[in-house]
Amino acid sequence: MRDLWTEKYRPKTVDGYVFRDENQREQIKGWIDSGSIPHILLSGSAGLGKTTIAKILINQLGVQDSDVMIANGSKEARKIEWVDKLIMFCQTMPFGDFKIVLIDEADYMNINSVQPALRNLMEDYSHSVRFILTCNYPNKIMPAIHSRCQHMHIAKIDQVEFTARMAEILIIEGVEFELNTLDTYVKAYYPDLRKCINTVQLESQTGVLTTKNVDAASGDYKIVMVDLFKAGKITEARKLICSQVLPEEMDEIYRWLYDNIELFGNDEQQDAAVLIIKQGLVDHALVADPEINLAATLIRIARL
Repeated sequence: MRDLWTEKYRPKTVDGYVFRDENQREQIKGWIDSGSIPHILLSGSAGLGKTTIAKILINQLGVQDSDVMIANGSKEARKIEWVDKLIMFCQTMPFGDFKIVLIDEADYMNINSVQPALRNLMEDYSHSVRFILTCNYPNKIMPAIHSRCQHMHIAKIDQVEFTARMAEILIIEGVEFELNTLDTYVKAYYPDLRKCINTVQLESQTGVLTTKNVDAASGDYKIVMVDLFKAGKITEARKLICSQVLPEEMDEIYRWLYDNIELFGNDEQQDAAVLIIKQGLVDHALVADPEINLAATLIRIARL
């Protein structure tokens, strides 16, 4: 079975990770050099490498597997019953200097039950347990947890660097590709590098990267959407988005429209599209039916 590229190309050391902020690199190196870390809250969009940073810290600090607990805030760690398991882990003495609890998607933990319990554990076992939390939306983490953590926001890399990384992986894997085809995948999934790598691996099983066999109904509608926008078929793209987009993806679609503004014509049309997208995003937070608002935004862009 072929290795998952997301794991194969996941950086294992600080030097292998691409930081947008060199101060963050120096901060993490400082923790590793000192042999200890505080409680840490890593925030940023999906696929930027928050979990990778956490695993680099665990690896380079030499924490044993038996001293590491990993949970997902949108799954098992979302329920109060999970806290009993966490308490048992915290109560036993570490084999090394300290234990680490890594909670991915911590912003999905119940703010009325799980998060207050976590806050207490972070304080009660600070001498032997360190917590690393990752989240997309730090505002969904209660202030008492924020105050117990060092917050580090992970910024997205630019599209040029993103594209270069994808091209590097394809070249290493011996996959043939056209730059225009790779650009379609980049535009569909930027800045989520993990999702882009996973999708490109799936769509290059034959040794050639193509979008010809992508079926919007299979969940890859964003790739088809990008090809439609590139071809100037904005009305068709609008219909596809409105038929496929999930409620939780609507914010992402507005960000996507803004990040790919060059698809909407000349400079004058792009300037007009920016204003339409900004207004649509404002209305999105206010209207009763966000789906209709998104459709209206896309219609206005199609008329430019």
